[in-house]
Amino acid sequence: MAGKFVISKGNDGKSYFVLKAGNGETILQSQGYSSTSACENGIDSVRKNSQDDNRFEKKTAKDGRYYFALNASNGQQIGKSQMYKSESGRNNGISSVARNAPDANVVEEE
Repeated sequence: MAGKFVISKGNDGKSYFVLKAGNGETILQSQGYSSTSACENGIDSVRKNSQDDNRFEKKTAKDGRYYFALNASNGQQIGKSQMYKSESGRNNGISSVARNAPDANVVEEE
């Protein structure tokens, strides 16, 4: 089953997207965007930048858990992962974004 981008409206009125893997698990979440069209541009940026390993920034939280950020070519963060217990889990998450993002459908949450 293919991944999908889900666009939703936050309580703050901004548009957000999450990238879900084929199993429904969220593997990347966005910042808030001022409009749905800006959010869709963010999705296009994920599709493109997820194919370049150098765009993934591997990080460790203060509590020792692992996560990653996906950055655009200008260094701006496009999306951030969930927290992982292990480095291998984080690395699998990066692989999942790279695999799912290019062909993922876009749906708007009701």
